[in-house]
Amino acid sequence: MTPQLTYYDLGPRVVAFSTTRHGGVSTGSYGTFNINGYCGDQPEAVAENRRLLATELPVADVMHIVLPHQVHDSVVKIIDEASLGRQDMLEGVDALVTRQTGVCIGVSTADCIPIIIYDPLHHCAAAVHAGWRGTVRRIVERTVRLMEDAFQSDCSQMRAVIGPGISLKNFEVGQEVYDEFLSAGFPMERIAARYGKWHIDLPLCNRLQLENTGVRPENIYDAGICTYDRVDDYFSARRLGIASGRIYTGIVLK
Repeated sequence: MTPQLTYYDLGPRVVAFSTTRHGGVSTGSYGTFNINGYCGDQPEAVAENRRLLATELPVADVMHIVLPHQVHDSVVKIIDEASLGRQDMLEGVDALVTRQTGVCIGVSTADCIPIIIYDPLHHCAAAVHAGWRGTVRRIVERTVRLMEDAFQSDCSQMRAVIGPGISLKNFEVGQEVYDEFLSAGFPMERIAARYGKWHIDLPLCNRLQLENTGVRPENIYDAGICTYDRVDDYFSARRLGIASGRIYTGIVLK
């Protein structure tokens, strides 16, 4: 079996992608390709899917596929050689940055928004998990600032991908969620709409954060894939329930 991936073109020195639901060995609501071991899938299926992904990517082995245990917060972790294989260092982490070659950093989502950021000038990268809580806490901005501090990145040179996630029309929220975005200073006239209840545009919220940090609009690519609408190809927790698989969106520096 071969994992079917959605690839993004960020340059010749990187491989950037999102997994789909196809090309693995998981079954039921995890079928068929899930590498996340935190969502209830069979451990042997997760292990085999990780092996398949490592074979597909330019990484040495499964230990070089880094996946944090996300908690919908705004903690960002630097991945270096010393942290490889240290899952204890990935607890409560929702974004990763690295300049380590041959290592795949990535995040899991199933309606939340995955963001990949690449700085070709300093050859460093980030993978961000932005659910609504992480978005409100401006995890994308935090990640970009860490890349600046740790790797001297220049925002104007960065390239970014907004991967598969839930769209405005399908992300219905309560008044309390709307109020949090309002209190956090988001332009509600741009990112919210009311169809009986409030809806929030999470992809746009994260695009605006990227732009606010100095990433050029023309360097931001939005995959335009709504996980809720395309549940046959991408996992959606709102459609399948939380006991289901996760998309893995990652990047490898060559």
